[in-house]
Amino acid sequence: MRLPNRDKAYIPLSKLTAYLLSETHAVGRSKARFFRAIGFNEANVVMLEQSLLTIARSGAVVEVGQSPYGTKYIIDGGLATPNGVPAEARTVWIVEVDDVRSRFVTAYPASRT
Repeated sequence: MRLPNRDKAYIPLSKLTAYLLSETHAVGRSKARFFRAIGFNEANVVMLEQSLLTIARSGAVVEVGQSPYGTKYIIDGGLATPNGVPAEARTVWIVEVDDVRSRFVTAYPASRT
């Protein structure tokens, strides 16, 4: 299964800068350590956005769940990183009940099993 309307998937810039790369955000700071360790920062946030969108557009959905806001989709994939270090991330996307586009929710290191 693929992400619905994956060609319309989007990521609000603030989700990257004020959350995923934020070293002070209560929830995001642990994720920021991961993303910064593999070379991402505010100077290359567009590369992070494109890497995450590539996962959404090309990866297979590994889990689907319902929430009061819509349907969530989890997709794992490899990230193109600024420092060339291979990294795997788990991404979460939501299609809200009043929208058809897939919106980025979060990402974090994918665990290998």
